[in-house]
Amino acid sequence: MTGPVTPTLLVYGLAALAEIGGCFAAFAVLRLGRSPLWLAPGLLALALFAYLLTLAPSEHAGRAYAAYGGVYILASLLWLQVVEGERPDRFDVLGAAVCLIGAGIILFAPRAGA
Repeated sequence: MTGPVTPTLLVYGLAALAEIGGCFAAFAVLRLGRSPLWLAPGLLALALFAYLLTLAPSEHAGRAYAAYGGVYILASLLWLQVVEGERPDRFDVLGAAVCLIGAGIILFAPRAGA
């Protein structure tokens, strides 16, 4: 892959990892009974997530966030498998594929004046 796609996927991939990690820290404290100290790295991860989204190649925040949503879904399913040990089923995979196609259309479609 070349052009804007590779750096965009890197930014969105890192943002997804930071967001899921930060949210999982809160989940671990509130649902799994982990120490509240988990919240400190979780908050840092969420701050990193917010910063990374500012690097998305879109002039409009809403469009960058909408396109990121598809990447977040894929990353969440990878988290499900790698961290939680639960394999996504065919409907998870199909749904993620549809979302990624939509995210690509939102982010990379040619626009007037762009």
